[in-house]
Amino acid sequence: MNKRRMGGVYVVEFAIIGLLLFTLLFGVLEMGRLYFTVNGLDEVVRRGARLAAVCDIQDPVILRRAIFNAATESGASDLIGGLETADLTLVYLDENGAPVANPSDLVSASGYSAIRYVQLRVENFPHELLIPGFGGAFTLPAFRSTIPRESLGRHAEAGVVPEITPC
Repeated sequence: MNKRRMGGVYVVEFAIIGLLLFTLLFGVLEMGRLYFTVNGLDEVVRRGARLAAVCDIQDPVILRRAIFNAATESGASDLIGGLETADLTLVYLDENGAPVANPSDLVSASGYSAIRYVQLRVENFPHELLIPGFGGAFTLPAFRSTIPRESLGRHAEAGVVPEITPC
């Protein structure tokens, strides 16, 4: 065989093997991104529920800090691309697990005193693929964390009006 004619065979072989190799490489990187996003969303709901259990009910800082932003910073999360506070659903629940109608109403029976659990959810969060040629997105499953309430930002002693503590 002619050496010059064999040079073209090497190029074709590399094109076929290189395509498979780069597809596998991008697939591994994309799986790493997916695992990072899933673990990040799991931590967001855990962290947000914990903050909601100990911070004041009306504090807007809870959701900002849950997505790993600073207390004064608004907008999307720096850690998880595309995640905003609007993607989070914070719900205060009674002892039966039903949502409390007016959680910030301290006087009514359905208000602050009825809260027994705090739940934070992220639902329908899209994960966009970055693999060249395989563009698109798919929706991740719902993430949710429910924990018992703690102080809800109020520290009161017997006979003293509750004092609201900022987070």
